[in-house]
Amino acid sequence: MRKALRWLLALTVLIGTLSTAGAATAAEPEATDIKDRLLAIPGMSLIQEKPYTGYRYFVLNYTQPIDHQNPSKGTFQQRITVLHKDVSRPTVFYTGGYNVSTTPSRREPTQIVDGNQVSMEYRFFTPSRPDPADWSKLDIWQAASDQHRIFKALKTIYPENWISTGGSKGGMTATYYERFYPRDMDGVVAYVAPNDVVNDEDSAYDRFFAGVGTKECRDRLNAVQREALVRREPLEKKYAAVAAENGYTFNTVGSLDRAYEAVVLDYVWGFWQYSLLSDCDSIPADAKNATDDAIWNSVDTISGFSFYTDQGLEPYTPYYYQAGTQLGAPTIHFPYIEKKYIRYGYQPPRNFVPRSIPMKFQPWAMRDVDTWVRHNARHMLFVYGQNDPWGAERFRLGKGAKDSYVFTAPGLNHGANVAGLVPDEKALATARILEWAGVSSSAVAQAKPLARFDAKLDVRDVEREPALRP
Repeated sequence: MRKALRWLLALTVLIGTLSTAGAATAAEPEATDIKDRLLAIPGMSLIQEKPYTGYRYFVLNYTQPIDHQNPSKGTFQQRITVLHKDVSRPTVFYTGGYNVSTTPSRREPTQIVDGNQVSMEYRFFTPSRPDPADWSKLDIWQAASDQHRIFKALKTIYPENWISTGGSKGGMTATYYERFYPRDMDGVVAYVAPNDVVNDEDSAYDRFFAGVGTKECRDRLNAVQREALVRREPLEKKYAAVAAENGYTFNTVGSLDRAYEAVVLDYVWGFWQYSLLSDCDSIPADAKNATDDAIWNSVDTISGFSFYTDQGLEPYTPYYYQAGTQLGAPTIHFPYIEKKYIRYGYQPPRNFVPRSIPMKFQPWAMRDVDTWVRHNARHMLFVYGQNDPWGAERFRLGKGAKDSYVFTAPGLNHGANVAGLVPDEKALATARILEWAGVSSSAVAQAKPLARFDAKLDVRDVEREPALRP
């Protein structure tokens, strides 16, 4: 009996600590320095402070429950960063959906509202991974609950309006957060967020690739991709030599041959995800007569032959796990390549996750989010790029949506943003973001970013990461 009481008391203390994170006791005097205030939050610890003119920048660890439904199962340390400007300014909650950068940066909504920025590393991306890792606790609700606890903890310090944002998988993350905790944020800005509602129906991607850009550019890309498969034998010998030189292995995907085809089949997708129509000039114009090195270099530059190695896949295990359990993954076809040259086709996420990690797909997860957005979106802005493959399956709004928008930036890729919209949509989007952030009515009327462009904080190229990964 005593042992049971001691266990119950310990559990009560743990749950109490988790549920009250961020709430200082009434007896404690309020710290004035922002670092002291942040570190006064239960479970918050400092990794590093980096100076940046006009801001304070902190890299922090925050104690999170492994399972928000059962906090007694233990905790893990989740990295976050805080770009602090002033507690009287709005705050932008940024999620990239992967690892968090520890270099000071400012997302577009943060520049627009001239505010603070909190950035979160997604659970299970190292070092924010429980040990041992119970992969069943990697799902969109658990991740949204991570954000919810961080928001509650920091809202006591940053009491003004909050806007969540993210790009690609981060845009998906911001959307899922809004679905599960719709009362937390005052607005959502989701960039290039895929929405694979029915995982087995991907014809939208085939239609996209049949019409994107110009026929001349499509023909160039298709020819290089086909030629890389025609020349499989000599180019795989080169691949084997590169792998031996760098210590690459292929245990997860299964073989060098599988990895080679996966890289080649990513080629066209990767071009449109990362490049602009003007970049077509860099693609070999006559693939059949190009050298092996020219074909290899073009594919390697866009797709990256190192990615489907064990070493390349390992950092993205959490993404492929989610793609194979909830998010879904695209499948496209290659009508311009004879079947005899394609051995595996687009491989499923299961092939990119170690077999020791169990996976089972949940088809209802994305349908639930899509239905919610269509009927309940409030203060949500979705921005897509016209030439971005991931926008082929996107979020759409229904009659129940209020003060919400879906805009497309002409000619842009996976780096599409508000600045790239046509003038009328750019002005409207900027004004809505400012309104949601709760700034002055005069600033909303001007519909311009409140902070000046900063070349170090605000410049962000499209992240050069694996093509079949949002």
